[in-house]
Amino acid sequence: MPQANTAVSPKDRFLTVYGRKPVLEALDNPDLEVDKVILADTARGPAAAEIQRAARSAGVAVHRASAHRVKVLAGNGKQDQGVLADVVAPRMRPLNAALSAKRLPARVLVLDGITTPANVGMILRTATAAGLDGIVVPRRGVAALDPLVVKASAGVAFRAPVLRCGTAAEAARALVDAGYRLYGLGSSNGEPLFDAELPGRAAFVLGGETAGVSAEVAELVTGWLSIPMPGDVESLNVAAAAAVLCFDLVRRLS
Repeated sequence: MPQANTAVSPKDRFLTVYGRKPVLEALDNPDLEVDKVILADTARGPAAAEIQRAARSAGVAVHRASAHRVKVLAGNGKQDQGVLADVVAPRMRPLNAALSAKRLPARVLVLDGITTPANVGMILRTATAAGLDGIVVPRRGVAALDPLVVKASAGVAFRAPVLRCGTAAEAARALVDAGYRLYGLGSSNGEPLFDAELPGRAAFVLGGETAGVSAEVAELVTGWLSIPMPGDVESLNVAAAAAVLCFDLVRRLS
């Protein structure tokens, strides 16, 4: 069983939003807990003053940093506009912590090479709506959890059960070691999803938009599933495929 790591990275506790409008929206939303705001020391004028007022009203500390530091922390030097906010994501935690808990997540999605923010955001929204216990979003190889993802999720990303790890391959190994059956979704030669008998504890890999499931992860897959498509369409968008999978899992519980 993986050992819990007590030193949790800020990237596994917060979602960072950047840009004036997203930061103001986060500060004005009573349902969100903003840990801190970081404002570039070059940020001056009415926009900076508005952010400082909103932060004071919300009881959130504002820290000044160099413009370069803000760009590094935001991870997007073109759109940060000299300000970012760390928003608490209460259900986000490291994957190894989830696998060390007394109650393991039963059904888990693993994102592998999905680089379009809109797809990641829609998958987070769909999986959360379907009540899945975890969505593994690796720090590398998948679109960053940034304002584009938050927007595509319609804000659900803040409260999604996100599980963080380094790579999809790392997640796949950890899940298999913890006793999960690992299924790859999207293979045309896989067992039809609606007919498959699935165990109580399973993880489902969603591959990237162009390359599909990576070779390193595919080596660990114990079963392949396909979505029946009687119409003349070769494949579904990965977010659409995720929706079919998630709500088939819901159907099985009814």
